[in-house]
Amino acid sequence: MKKINYLILAALTAMSLGCSHAHDHDGLGHDHNHSHSHAAHEHEHEGHDHEHDGEHDHDHEGDEHGASGKHSDEITLEPEQAERLGVGVTTIEPQSFSGVIPVTGRIMPTTGSESVVTSPSSGVVRFNRSITQGSRVGVGTQIATVSGAAVAGGDAMEAARLDLEAAKRELDRITPLHESGIVSTRDYNATLAAYESARNAAGASASAKSAGSSASARTAGVITSLLVKEGDYVEAGAPIATVSSNERLTLRADLPLRYNSRAARVVGANIRPAYSDSVIPLSALGGKVISPSLTSSDDRPGYIPVYFTLGNNGAMVAGSYADVYLILSENRQAVIVPVGAVSEQQGEHFVYVRLDEECYEKRPVTLGDTDGMNVEILNGVNPGEDVVTAGMIFVKLAESSGAVPEGHSHSH
Repeated sequence: MKKINYLILAALTAMSLGCSHAHDHDGLGHDHNHSHSHAAHEHEHEGHDHEHDGEHDHDHEGDEHGASGKHSDEITLEPEQAERLGVGVTTIEPQSFSGVIPVTGRIMPTTGSESVVTSPSSGVVRFNRSITQGSRVGVGTQIATVSGAAVAGGDAMEAARLDLEAAKRELDRITPLHESGIVSTRDYNATLAAYESARNAAGASASAKSAGSSASARTAGVITSLLVKEGDYVEAGAPIATVSSNERLTLRADLPLRYNSRAARVVGANIRPAYSDSVIPLSALGGKVISPSLTSSDDRPGYIPVYFTLGNNGAMVAGSYADVYLILSENRQAVIVPVGAVSEQQGEHFVYVRLDEECYEKRPVTLGDTDGMNVEILNGVNPGEDVVTAGMIFVKLAESSGAVPEGHSHSH
């Protein structure tokens, strides 16, 4: 009997093991009896321990990454994509950075260097196709034509038309009187001559009106401003454009009086005209500083005017305002990045740091001084790190996609 019981127990154990195997591979056998032998239970427990150990190690590894922060908020961008989109990085190292004072300023023409092109008659302005702000012109270059052809009345040539109508009415009145002998031939011929003269004058006026009159430059130089728009109506003598005969301009920067002690240290400037997003170093325009006044200006109390001379490259508009970054002779070591490498979001500033070939991290930073072209990073980036300095917008778009590099996922 004991032998039979032993055989039954062995058969049940074999069935149990077979069920467990089927469950592991096919997901079947849930309705079987899962009574196991002591050996099978030990094997299953051992597997559980192994699985637990693996899971524990993985979690621990993830915790280490989280603690270092190296892989938090990663952004993925394949190297091939980065190259195609023009994404570039610069290894950040401390370098010399000049002291900067941001102020406002104004671009002004050099005294006596500008002439004004005026309209020779009343009418509609049509600029020559080659004429734009910044164009170089010579003496006598036609800037525009002014035509009264489309103007109904109010034209200076209207008088010729009215004279013709009056002469025609007089001729029509006197012709039958001459035929009746009431008016002498001499008076008739005088009236006829007056009519012919008025008709010729009106014809010449009509021709001139149709062709338009020419507005030309009186001096050679660069067109610094167009004072009217294409198609505008102007009166005779109205200014149309200005031409600067001097290729030098003057920049006036208004330095707040509290910086009086540093005024003598101004050695240069970067300028961003109000009509442009580009910052131009005055050194690129041959600019140089003129000794600043040490007294407050009359028209802007509380400010010291600092003057520069600069070349007129045709892109500078005399009379326009600008943001001016005064460069001082003071120098210090600083971590700097191009202004375009910084992203501003909800009042906070960020840069993107490349962690490896395809991984980037969004890093909050604190900014210091800026010269309009570069900005100082006070904290948030360490020397030796690779910061995205070109194509930052594409890394920002990759961030919005929520992509995570393969092998760096920390979801457990």
